[in-house]
Amino acid sequence: MKVVLSTRAIADLADIARFIARDNSVRSTSFVLELRDTAQRLADMPHGFPLVPRYERHGIRRRSWKGYGILYSILPDRIFVHRIIGPGQDYDRALGLN
Repeated sequence: MKVVLSTRAIADLADIARFIARDNSVRSTSFVLELRDTAQRLADMPHGFPLVPRYERHGIRRRSWKGYGILYSILPDRIFVHRIIGPGQDYDRALGLN
């Protein structure tokens, strides 16, 4: 199954890269590549991660990786990554669904 990142998720990765680059520009690039690869690997076991409480009716799941959350939905033809949020970021604000 194909994994598709939303425009917002791509922007999230750019924001994460900029944030990390303030302290370590080299690690910034490798970290974002690893995070993106983790999102792509959702195709291996899309149902392997829990539904987000209060977002069950939207089918939104969360895959954690090094404190970051990959928020995604399983659609008939693809896995759609809505957002990639940092530690402590608010789901309601990030998703804007409730």
